[in-house]
Amino acid sequence: MYHPNFCSECGTKTVRLHWHLWTSRKFCDKCARQLRKERFLYTLVVSIGLLSIGFIAGRAGCTAPPPLIIERAATAPALNSAAASLAEKSGGSQPPKAPAPTTGDVYLCGARTKKGKPCSRRVHSPVRCWQHKGSKAMLPEERLLVKDEQ
Repeated sequence: MYHPNFCSECGTKTVRLHWHLWTSRKFCDKCARQLRKERFLYTLVVSIGLLSIGFIAGRAGCTAPPPLIIERAATAPALNSAAASLAEKSGGSQPPKAPAPTTGDVYLCGARTKKGKPCSRRVHSPVRCWQHKGSKAMLPEERLLVKDEQ
């Protein structure tokens, strides 16, 4: 392998006792220190350029994901007016009407929460919600019944 005997910058004789991968063989110790900034700047610019080209090529190569479509059964009660107007525009018949809500009583769970207050989740009978199964209610059953707001 070629080992230069003189510095490429100033021409002084180079004597290398130890050579490492990060040192240059073309320059003496004094010139190597002065040119280190230029060498690192060139390496930095080239690496940033290659990274940006790779990023741009990667972004250009990927396709956009397909839109998220949520399909519901035709008998689903949660059909809103936007879905009904969409069905009218597409030329199809009107979507089936949602069944009328049952007129059963609605209760509050009423179990003690971590804050010490009664749970305010609504349930269909005087029982506890899924989170407080097995616990007792803090309030009497008369206060757990929710009045109709119609």
